[in-house]
Amino acid sequence: MTRPDLLPCQSDLAEGVLASLLARYGLYLCQVTCSGPIPGSFWGDDEAGLIGARVHVRSDTPLHSILHESCHYICMTSDRREGLDTDAGGNYDEENAVCYLQLLLADQLTGYSAARCMMDMDAWGYSFRLGSARQWFEEDADQARDDLQGWGVIDVHQRPTGMIRDC
Repeated sequence: MTRPDLLPCQSDLAEGVLASLLARYGLYLCQVTCSGPIPGSFWGDDEAGLIGARVHVRSDTPLHSILHESCHYICMTSDRREGLDTDAGGNYDEENAVCYLQLLLADQLTGYSAARCMMDMDAWGYSFRLGSARQWFEEDADQARDDLQGWGVIDVHQRPTGMIRDC
């Protein structure tokens, strides 16, 4: 189900930019045919799927979904990563860290941005107690940032390190 309000992965992104970003974290972008179901998709429809280090997408998969599932892989513990198939699991704090990192990574994609990703997150239906992804990121995400720094996933300047959580 393609939703015109969400930017799909086959947008204005330069060829290979997304795959290159994910490869820094040991992730592989796997394209699925347009009509086929997406392996490992927790939400179904056009949402990204995650099986091990493989992020499964179709041309209509929203970019925010690809980043979100990829960030689950990056932020989960190594023991959970070993058996990863469809359901990334995790707790509330980890989910917030995933959302935070997804916004930082969005800014690393030419043709996308944290601002656009926030709009896509809101349009998809992410819920934040302050009402929007932007408000949450700017006013209520201190714990998520601290967790990411503690795991070595971002540095003190909020820049992604290219490292995955190792604990």
